[in-house]
Amino acid sequence: MQPNPIDLARRAKVFKALGHPSRLLMVEALGSGEKCVCELRELVGSDISTISKHLSVLKEAGIVQDDRRGTNIYYSLRMQCVTGFLSCVRRFFDQQLEEQFLFLEDLRKQVRS
Repeated sequence: MQPNPIDLARRAKVFKALGHPSRLLMVEALGSGEKCVCELRELVGSDISTISKHLSVLKEAGIVQDDRRGTNIYYSLRMQCVTGFLSCVRRFFDQQLEEQFLFLEDLRKQVRS
């Protein structure tokens, strides 16, 4: 069965949206619950226009959703499963780092022997 090009493009859009450190930081923060744009700005440390652009990319990809309350806009994860994927990636790199550490420890022992 041939992959559906439209489906592939939509999935690629999600990965592209996650492909910036600031957006990853915001998505991880939203994993613990909704946040006001002002909280996300403080977290990332960028100006409000940059934060808005990042949030727009995430929203366009379907990862986040917004809720306007008066003058504030609150964001939450729409694609809840993304937190599981990001945790998986983090565990992979943590494991890789641990393996490198153990390798270096073994190497040090061999040199001392």
